Amino acid sequence: MKIIMLGAPGAGKGTQAKLIAEKYGLPHVSTGDIFRANIKNGTELGKEAKKYMDAGALVPDELTVKILLDRVAQKDCEGGYVLDGFPRTIPQAQVLEDALAKLGESIDYAINVEVPDEAIVNRMSGRRACVSCGATYHIVNIPPKKEGICDVCGSELILRDDDKPETVRKRLEVYHEQTQPLVDFYQNKGVLREVDGTKTMEEIFDSIAKILG
Repeated sequence: MKIIMLGAPGAGKGTQAKLIAEKYGLPHVSTGDIFRANIKNGTELGKEAKKYMDAGALVPDELTVKILLDRVAQKDCEGGYVLDGFPRTIPQAQVLEDALAKLGESIDYAINVEVPDEAIVNRMSGRRACVSCGATYHIVNIPPKKEGICDVCGSELILRDDDKPETVRKRLEVYHEQTQPLVDFYQNKGVLREVDGTKTMEEIFDSIAKILG
């Protein structure tokens, strides 16, 4: 089962992707995680990706497509996967579709987690990330036991540049311009399913589980 998660930055699609991966035994393939790993390790790809991410812009297609196709070609993806953060543009979606078609495969579901923009701005500005281990929190929904300190390793928690309100609004503008058309793209393919992302995490997952069966 090959699943794509759609939704604006901060809609909660990453959380749902992890839950789907756990329930159905599929790899959770997150371009964000791949980029962050490269950034943390100081690779050339990481340095280049960081420039775009810090500015609230999308990482260019050629960087993203190459790393993604290499990942889904690995053995653990033979039975399917959950894509989180890719594709983000129509050209990316077409490259993915062409690559899968050569293998006689296609995407089974594109699940769109729908959340209004202002709710996303409020949600993301409450996020905090650990500077050392990368664990994430939310000051309202998932607060650390001690304010500003990571439960896992005791390091400082920060508001990442790409979670600041002004950056989030810019990312949402980019999303509506470049990524929103994917909803129509997968609607036309007959694989789009939509869920209400303003509900609780459990309610959203229940809706998705009913779709996937």
